[in-house]
Amino acid sequence: MGYFLKFLVIIFLTLLIITPSSALEKDLEKSLPPLQTHSLPTLLNQWQDQPYSGDYFEQIKPSLAGYLLWSEFPIKIYFDRPDNPNDTAATTRRFNQWVHAVEESISEWNSYLPMTEVYRVELADIIIERTDPPINPKVDPETGKLEIPRAKTAQTRYEFYIKNNKLFHKMIIQISPRLSEIAILSAARHELGHGLGIWGHSLDENDVLYFSQVSSSISISARDINTLKKIYEQPTRLGWSLPIK
Repeated sequence: MGYFLKFLVIIFLTLLIITPSSALEKDLEKSLPPLQTHSLPTLLNQWQDQPYSGDYFEQIKPSLAGYLLWSEFPIKIYFDRPDNPNDTAATTRRFNQWVHAVEESISEWNSYLPMTEVYRVELADIIIERTDPPINPKVDPETGKLEIPRAKTAQTRYEFYIKNNKLFHKMIIQISPRLSEIAILSAARHELGHGLGIWGHSLDENDVLYFSQVSSSISISARDINTLKKIYEQPTRLGWSLPIK
């Protein structure tokens, strides 16, 4: 596949995240890798939940590229750090609290999928930024009025790219610096769950991927891991070679 067509694949995939089109999907699927299943990661393969606590797999939405799972390990993570972490200024102390919470969330999820920190953003699979997510105003199609949504404190988005003729994705997580340390930890657990492949929400408030913010910090549940394991058992186009043209 030529570089121009590869570029179009990336653009079309990005458009489909925003404005799905069945006709565009059918045309694009011909240029994408066929859906295939990767081997289950070792730690998830070893996971046993007896008696079974259930899952919320039915709430997970695949993209056009299939389920958003990782096929190469360890997953490489980059996250913001202060330039001088030993500085005693209040702003640096707050930055270090943010870093500590992010590190703790990575350590917790690392029990189920292997991750490693990288120190160059261009090498990362998952990027965690210390910033407020953007507010994206929308126009109401019925009234024509501009609607300003409520400000978010954390969010995750994904992007596709092609490397060595294979389709991959990258996750970008944004977590506000204005949160308390416990709220940062809660948000990091939740958003990293999305980043690892749980592209949906639970309806149970005892799960980390519960759809709404809760007052207390929730630990990763057996249902979260059961859902994650099911996702990694599904076929995907990610990590597979594009058809030769």
